[in-house]
Amino acid sequence: MLQDLIPKKQVARVLELLMRSKKVAIVCHMTPDGDALGSSLCLWHLLRAVGKTATVVTPDCAPSNLMFLPGADSVVAASCHQERARYLFNGADLIFCLDFNDLKRIDRAAALVGGSNAPIVVIDHHLNPSIDAEVLISHPEKSSTSALVYHLICQLGLEEYVTRESAECCCMGMMTDTGNFSYNSNDPDLYVILSRIVAKGVDKDALYAKLFNTNSLSRLRIMGYSQYAKMEVMPDHHCAVITLSREELDMFGYRKGDTESLVNVPLSIPGVVYSIYLREDAADYVKVSMRSKGDFSVKSLCETYFGGGGHLNAAGGEFAGSLSDALDTVLRIIPQCDGLVAQASDK
Repeated sequence: MLQDLIPKKQVARVLELLMRSKKVAIVCHMTPDGDALGSSLCLWHLLRAVGKTATVVTPDCAPSNLMFLPGADSVVAASCHQERARYLFNGADLIFCLDFNDLKRIDRAAALVGGSNAPIVVIDHHLNPSIDAEVLISHPEKSSTSALVYHLICQLGLEEYVTRESAECCCMGMMTDTGNFSYNSNDPDLYVILSRIVAKGVDKDALYAKLFNTNSLSRLRIMGYSQYAKMEVMPDHHCAVITLSREELDMFGYRKGDTESLVNVPLSIPGVVYSIYLREDAADYVKVSMRSKGDFSVKSLCETYFGGGGHLNAAGGEFAGSLSDALDTVLRIIPQCDGLVAQASDK
């Protein structure tokens, strides 16, 4: 049995807002990952099934490896269709913000959402939410926003309207944020939801193959190059660092999503507790991704040094400057973490 996770008062308010609304906009964070896009499309299918006009707006384009999801081709990227996005937010009488805790995480769409008169419902699993919302559904203890969306659907009494397409999107979000249920996945509710999703006709094995066992040629080559030539393991610090310059990305014909999960790879090395991946997206902008094992928090590192955040074992941020300067910053930070790594390992 699935627990009633969300307080009844919040559920009742969401239901009231839904009953009053006709046009709904759904927005997730920039550079949408599987959970952001999966939860958004899961809710999109559900709202359409109950007769609402709904649209998913993303700050930028979704990675190509997620475009197989049903409904992904209907998503409006604000970076490409700014006026269309403005029209959708201005015309919405309800906005759902999914999988982010701060409007700065939606980049150019922040002004559009913040300037709308529509009530906002936030559904998220990141710490310290700062969005001024009519309803704030925040559960950092949950592994994915997709699972939270399914909780809400059930508590609204709308599970019968979950189609196979909606369930597939939810399943994808849950799978990506748990590494196919290999971490952050000791929650019994996850498997209750998964059983109900499979009962909707979702082929979990086929979905896994599309997500984890399907690679473009450019992805295979850049992943191999990164591990062979660009991964530096520092055994004394229990850390590994991978860097990729813009020139190297271009050399392999990099497309968004090609290095997905690369930052996780070094954690399979015995003795490596945390991994850092620096990707030079522009001459003065570096994307920072971190992963860790056990009780060592990469979230605090990303918050302190790179203006980001995330979860204990999975976090990200950004660096305004060159790749070499970003690497210098990381190399200064790493020795300072030795004591924290030792403390985490002793627990």
